Amino acid sequence: MRRVANRAPVRVVVADRQPLFRRGVVDVFAEQPDIAVVGETGDATDLVERVDATLVLLDLGVPGGGVEACARLRSARPDVRVVVMTQADDDAALAGAVRAGARGYLLKDTSPEELVEAVRAVAAGSSLLSPAMASRLLDEFAVLVRRQDGAAEGSASLSRRELEVLTLVAQGLNNRAIAEQLFISENTVKNHIRNIHEKLQVHSRMEAVVRAVRDGVLQIA
Repeated sequence: MRRVANRAPVRVVVADRQPLFRRGVVDVFAEQPDIAVVGETGDATDLVERVDATLVLLDLGVPGGGVEACARLRSARPDVRVVVMTQADDDAALAGAVRAGARGYLLKDTSPEELVEAVRAVAAGSSLLSPAMASRLLDEFAVLVRRQDGAAEGSASLSRRELEVLTLVAQGLNNRAIAEQLFISENTVKNHIRNIHEKLQVHSRMEAVVRAVRDGVLQIA
């Protein structure tokens, strides 16, 4: 494994809900002279106030964490780079993490070697996706390119509630979080998303967001 010498170590905080996974990550980094774990936590609620690091490895499912924690970190500490990790290749999580300012997105089945190289790359200023997520993202945009432009009429026909739901999807919220935000049931959220897909002639949440932004009916700051 490549080692980097004569350089200040990358200071890493590991925020993950699974103690065993955190310990494994810490052990992997302990073998690297250019990476130093300076903190670990299973709750990201006050991560912004406590973090003193170059990079945060953030589990999207950690309590007090997820996309919201990523956004808080990037807003309060723009000098800190965030690499998010998740167990599933979820379109909405990917879109939300990218929008929140994450510089890297990895699946938890990433190998130790890939994890180490990812941290080095992001700390050096690069951005990255795991190969599986990069492939998925490219597939989504390839579908957009192939589709007919007739979906603009569908975008225009979205109801106010559907636009509210789609806006929250663009922020990376899952169905339960959207339901809580709008004070509706998860089944109602699912129905809205199904209607959005039908109106926009798309097959995924990410594609729906991209289509609506392209057609000018949804704006993402």
